[in-house]
Amino acid sequence: MAEKKKDKKDAYGAEQITVLEGLDPVRKRPGMYIGTTGPDGLHHLITEIFDNSRDEAMGGFANDIEVALLPGNRIRVVDNGRGIPVDIHKQTKVSALETIMTVLHAGGKFGGEGYKVSGGLHGVGASVVNALSIFCEVVVHKDGGIYIQQYSQGKKKANVKKIGNTKLHGTIVTFEPDIEIFKEISFDFERVFGHLRQQAYLVKGLRISVIDTREIKEKIDLADIFYLRDLELEVPSQSFYFEGGLMSLVKFQNQLQKPIHKNIFYVEKKTNEYESAEIALQYIDDISSRILPFANNIYTSEGGTHLTGFKTALTRTLNAYGRKNNLIKESEDNFTGEDVLEGLTAVISVKIRDIQFEGQTKAKLGTVEARGIIEEVFGDAFGAFLEENPDDARAIIGKVVLALKARKAAKAAKDSILRKGALEGMTLPGKLADCQSKDASESEIFIVEGDSAGGTAKTGRDRKTQAILPLRGKILNIERARLDRMLGSEQIKNLVVALGTAIGDTFDITKLRYHKVIIATDADVDGAHIRTLLLTLLYRYFKPLIDGGFIYIAQPPLYKVKKGKEIAYYYTDEEKIKALGKDADVTPTLEEVGEPTESVGFEEVEKTHKVHIQRYKGLGEMNAEELWETTMDPERRILKQVNIEDAQEADKVFDMLMGTDVPARKSFIQSNAKKATIDI
Repeated sequence: MAEKKKDKKDAYGAEQITVLEGLDPVRKRPGMYIGTTGPDGLHHLITEIFDNSRDEAMGGFANDIEVALLPGNRIRVVDNGRGIPVDIHKQTKVSALETIMTVLHAGGKFGGEGYKVSGGLHGVGASVVNALSIFCEVVVHKDGGIYIQQYSQGKKKANVKKIGNTKLHGTIVTFEPDIEIFKEISFDFERVFGHLRQQAYLVKGLRISVIDTREIKEKIDLADIFYLRDLELEVPSQSFYFEGGLMSLVKFQNQLQKPIHKNIFYVEKKTNEYESAEIALQYIDDISSRILPFANNIYTSEGGTHLTGFKTALTRTLNAYGRKNNLIKESEDNFTGEDVLEGLTAVISVKIRDIQFEGQTKAKLGTVEARGIIEEVFGDAFGAFLEENPDDARAIIGKVVLALKARKAAKAAKDSILRKGALEGMTLPGKLADCQSKDASESEIFIVEGDSAGGTAKTGRDRKTQAILPLRGKILNIERARLDRMLGSEQIKNLVVALGTAIGDTFDITKLRYHKVIIATDADVDGAHIRTLLLTLLYRYFKPLIDGGFIYIAQPPLYKVKKGKEIAYYYTDEEKIKALGKDADVTPTLEEVGEPTESVGFEEVEKTHKVHIQRYKGLGEMNAEELWETTMDPERRILKQVNIEDAQEADKVFDMLMGTDVPARKSFIQSNAKKATIDI
């Protein structure tokens, strides 16, 4: 019997192997190089180009960087550094500029004396940005000449050419992200501004400017312009220059907080010619920690070896000082890492020559030596600081002792609660109407406001996959409460048990019982407040759920419009106005008018209200059918996923809105009142 001929599509030979050349791998899999093609990846392009300029400043070759947002989604980054080399590279046989911009893993940071310390280590940043841009142009001022080269999608348009003479030195990079890669291109000025401000703190004596010219209608001729700010355009702009370095950054972070000790700790020390550590810290009257770790001025959001070294040295030094000076009772346990971090604002910056990050986005430092550098520099200096500032030392130790006692109380409360809960295989909260499915990936929980909405939601839901947890009133503001008091709240206890993840040091995201946690509150002031209280709780104690994309906010309709037998729902005022016109007022429905009376007959009611518009204030005003088809039906509902673009900014906002600093909150409300939509 003849062997069955293989289908061509099932064949697997050499012809099925694709070899990507040049920068094609970047365009094929951009996420491998910039993390995502969403807003984070888009803004990362600016970071990559800026980092190259900042590295020039770190090396002492530049002191002035400008980032401009131009019309047409273009970004322009200028520095007064040495200028990218334009001479012929002996290996690639083309100019060094072309090599850097078009060849992956090409740069001056792999060895030699080009850069002793840099953040752009991998040599891919500029070429990646080039590959993901529909337009890219580099202008170099170097050795008395001006040189230019343009590219599109990573490929050069022409060779490098000299276009004039100059007395300046530096590099100008202009790029426009490719719409084929980034489906939505919208740069956030505040986000760019925040990142650049942070960088200005990290490099003493560096001036950084950011300019937003996107709203300018007339064309700007940039041919003979080095710094755009010299045009003195009337556009949003900011410049940063800090001599105080990390101490200034700690002051900025704590500007709305109450410090518990006067002096900010600061140390900067070189361990050898190419390695150094710089640390600043201050404790504040708060229960959250704010730690910013940097490696070669790259913000490492996931920490790494330098953060581990800092935590180890901090815990060891405070325990040693407390024991030595009898500030910790013999009967008391040593401080843990959790205790010493409470209320701490710290900035850690390590600079290393042969630095290793885990991944191209550089979110985590992997260099083993960094731990030892930080432990050595910080441990000795912080011990000396405590000895030289006894008042500050007593205040810090007192703060940490309080944190230790609170931790023990919280553990006792937590154990007491969770031992009796579902996490130990016992009953779920009585208020919870659980779903039938045990598969977390298809299960969702609606956290609703009050028993009325809870009852309607329970009737209208899909029992197989939808659980309902009603809350009675407003939950405790956890921004002002420790874990032990927090877990004394019945509402919070029910929520913790229902989610299944536990809380605090026993938190385990793998035990999450629902992969959609949906906050469904009323469209009024109280509803907004409850939603904010819940988000505060989730941000402070369940942040991995937000990071994992498990938290949603339901968008129930604001209006029900009935015209004859036709019914439509509108979710915003704009939608209603667009459909019905500006003069459409909220009028009572026939149900609200009630049965005809002697004074008001049916015919009169029908004539007066041909279009009936009902404004929903709460979920409890809907019947089960309405709630299902508008808010709960996966096919028709609108859910907003909660995500955090800027963790530091989010932290600051939660502090301001939900913390104890009343003047700061009042000032924030007054300055932002005009942006609010008031529903009367």
